[in-house]
Amino acid sequence: MQSVKNTKKITEAMKLVAAAKVRRAQEAAVNGRPFAETLLDVLYDINERLQPEDVNVPLTEVRPVKKVALVVVTGDRGLCGGFNNAVLRKAEARMAELGKLALDCSVISVGKKGNSYYMRRPNISVDRFVEGNSFPTAKEAQMIADDVFSMFITEEVDKVELVYTKFVSLIKSKPVIQTLLPLSPKGVDATEDEFFRLTSKEGKLAVERESVSAKGGGMGLSPLMEFEQDPVQIIDAMMPLYLNSQILRALQESYASELASRMNAMSNATDNAVELTKNLSVVYNRERQAKITGELLEIIAGADALKELP
Repeated sequence: MQSVKNTKKITEAMKLVAAAKVRRAQEAAVNGRPFAETLLDVLYDINERLQPEDVNVPLTEVRPVKKVALVVVTGDRGLCGGFNNAVLRKAEARMAELGKLALDCSVISVGKKGNSYYMRRPNISVDRFVEGNSFPTAKEAQMIADDVFSMFITEEVDKVELVYTKFVSLIKSKPVIQTLLPLSPKGVDATEDEFFRLTSKEGKLAVERESVSAKGGGMGLSPLMEFEQDPVQIIDAMMPLYLNSQILRALQESYASELASRMNAMSNATDNAVELTKNLSVVYNRERQAKITGELLEIIAGADALKELP
C-alpha cells in the first residue's frame, strides 16, 4: 500500500509538470498554423501559374518516384501512453505500402524513441538520427530541412514525406502523413481549434475548453496580380522558408501531442493508483479483522476450557 501511494505521488507530479508545459506547446503549435498554411497556399498558387511555362524549379519538380524519404517524428521520453507506438506504426504501414509498389524507402528519425526503435532494426535504411531538444526550435527544423533539401536536390530521393502526430485536442491526437517535397497542396488543417486553460478547482487540476475559429481556408492570389520579380526567384527564395516552417510545425504539433498524451497517461495512472489503494485497504482490513476474530475465538475457547477444569 505504501509503495502504491509513493507511485501515485510520482505520477501526479508528472501529470502536473506535463499540464504546465502543454499550454505553451499547444499555443506554439496552433499559432504557427496560419503562417504555415498561408505560405503553402501562396507557394502552391505561384507554382500553378508557372506550370504552363517552361521553368526549372528543382524543389517543385515532380519526377518518377523510385525512392521515398520518411521524416518520422517521435518523442524523446516514454510514459506517454501509445503516443510513440502510434506514429511508429503509421510509419511502418507507409513503408509496407511503398514496398508493395516496389519503391525504396529511407528514414530520417527525429526523437530518441524513434532512434532507439530503428537502431534495433538494421533491415530499415536510416539516413540520419536526430535527437530533439526539450522544445522545438527553428534551428532544429533548419538542420532537418538542410538534410531533406540536399537529398532531394541530389536526387537521392524523389519524394519526401513527414510522419508526425497532429495535435487535435488535449484528449485526442492522430498520426498523419504529409507530403513535404515536391511542393504539394496537401496539409490544410481543420477550421476550428480548441484552446485549453488549466485551472484549479477545489484543490484539483481542471481543464476549461475554449473553441477558437481559425481564419481558414487558403488566401488565394488574385489572377490580376503582377509580380515585380520573376516568380521563379520568388519560389526559390520562399522554398527554404517553406521547408523550415513545415518541419517546425510538425515538431511543435508532435511535442504538444506528446505532452497531452503524457498528461492523460499520468492522470490514468494516478486514478488507477487510487483505486488500487482502496482495493488493497479492503483486503488488508479483511485480513486484519479475520486475524483479530481468530485470536478472540482462541481466547474464548481457552477461557471455556479453564471453566471446565475441576
